[in-house]
Amino acid sequence: MDNVELKSDLHSLIDRVEDTTILNAIRAILSKEVKEGDFWDDLPLSVQESVRRGMEQAKIGESSPHSEVMKKYEKWL
Repeated sequence: MDNVELKSDLHSLIDRVEDTTILNAIRAILSKEVKEGDFWDDLPLSVQESVRRGMEQAKIGESSPHSEVMKKYEKWL
């Protein structure tokens, strides 16, 4: 997938998001990416906590393979 296709795909995905927290997280990530540097501190605390929780769950084996998750949610993608 080239950059044009990737950007188009991202636009389509973002257009379907209704959750303000997710949209704010995406905005923070993209804003920081343009500025270059670490974006962690710019993420909302709720997003930081969610990432921490997910990382802890993965460490103790409470995670699912990407392929299983994609199958479960493919109707929304």
